[in-house]
Amino acid sequence: MSDTEKTGSAHLKQPLLWGRFSPLVLIVALIGLVLDQATKLWLVHGFDLAANGPVGLLPVVDIVLVWNRGISYGLFQQHSDLGRWLLAGLTVVVTVGLWIWSARCASRLLALALALVIGGAVGNGIDRLAYGAVVDFVHFHVGTFSWYVFNLADVWIVAGVVGLLYDSFQNGPNSAAK
Repeated sequence: MSDTEKTGSAHLKQPLLWGRFSPLVLIVALIGLVLDQATKLWLVHGFDLAANGPVGLLPVVDIVLVWNRGISYGLFQQHSDLGRWLLAGLTVVVTVGLWIWSARCASRLLALALALVIGGAVGNGIDRLAYGAVVDFVHFHVGTFSWYVFNLADVWIVAGVVGLLYDSFQNGPNSAAK
């Protein structure tokens, strides 16, 4: 058998939807999703942050209600139904792609990083479908400096991206793509 045939047959044997770390990815993504949605539901409906906020927690942290109709850092704001549904569709496509990647990954760190991104993406996607915007509520500020307002799903996504970057540098170029 030639090297090309071996590579081709090995590539075909890679799992598409369920792999070695898929149970870990599913559990971590679900835990992240549940924590994200529980905090948002409580702040929006239980505490009624729109009526009772903002709430100062620390001199540098407030809980405020911001409806983000865009993506990260409020980029690409969408005020139409078409834009909302396009962003929701993009979330689905990206999440499926990340899941397929996670089914093929060979390290626990990479699987954990992908799980965090998936959990965060699904959490923000649910908001977009339910409210037409993502619920953001944590606001860091120091003096006149104000950081963007974010939620737990954003924390999961950033932590996952940090894990992906660490994995790519830890194992050499192109390791995350394997």
